[in-house]
Amino acid sequence: MLKDIVSIPLPVEETFRIRKNVIRNGEGKRICVVTGIHGDELEGQYVCFLLNRILNRNPELLHGSVEIYPAVNPLGIGSIQRGIPGFDLDMNRTFPGSDTGVMTEFVASALVSDLAGSDLVFDIHASNIFLTEIPQVRINELHKDTLLPLARQANVDLIWVHGASTVLESTLAYSLNAIGTPCLVVEMGVGMRLTGDYGQQLTTGILNTMKSLGMWDGEVLPVSTPIVADTQDEVIFLNARCSGMFMKTKCHGSRVKKGETVGYVFDPFEGQVLEYVNAEKSGLLFTIRDYPLVDEGSLMGRILVGGGAR
Repeated sequence: MLKDIVSIPLPVEETFRIRKNVIRNGEGKRICVVTGIHGDELEGQYVCFLLNRILNRNPELLHGSVEIYPAVNPLGIGSIQRGIPGFDLDMNRTFPGSDTGVMTEFVASALVSDLAGSDLVFDIHASNIFLTEIPQVRINELHKDTLLPLARQANVDLIWVHGASTVLESTLAYSLNAIGTPCLVVEMGVGMRLTGDYGQQLTTGILNTMKSLGMWDGEVLPVSTPIVADTQDEVIFLNARCSGMFMKTKCHGSRVKKGETVGYVFDPFEGQVLEYVNAEKSGLLFTIRDYPLVDEGSLMGRILVGGGAR
């Protein structure tokens, strides 16, 4: 059942509309799958497609309600822009919003109100167009006790627990967790693209989580045990020391040793290697740059020192 959450008239006979698809069978718990807050992050669209197909083909196996929000920033998705076009605004910096505020604040408030009270919300993101990420859940350490057991069910490769000081309070996830609605932030893949394997992986994780909550009677493929990077773990950021073109030599998800080369920056005019990007410590390369043009200071990758614990 399709339902409008927000419908606001715009100029030139257009409408800003946020919709959700509600799939319900009897009484039970409620989970929500949200994606498209950033219009250039499309990985979650494939998860919505897969989840809808599975649930619609097997409605009798569901107990409770699954609500799917494929495009909470529809104008951004339509124009492939990160923020809300015309407002020059990152939607994920407007929460919890205000029901008496301007349009963007009103929309944010309406979305939080609609999601409030869910047993679990998946807030699905992709990386930007420059970087590729392994599937991961990012958690604010303030809500670790509630979210970590849920994140372990989600079939991701990594759970990254952030310090409270690094988490923005204006995000959807923070606003929901602050009012007692558990919300997992998923980051995976690359901007403006779909990674089929990652979509399948997370869909399996959502079904597995539903099964653990008593919401799903269907079969679920085996899920992986994630690495947990807690606040005491060290994440190394690799940044370019010069401008040029980048060729990666290691893929995201690789284990690298201290001093090992993950890629190099080259000069196409004179055929010279300008810089070898080497791992400063041994660990898991969970982020790698895929967009080749780099400037001095550009992020090239992230390494979880030691590879974390499972």
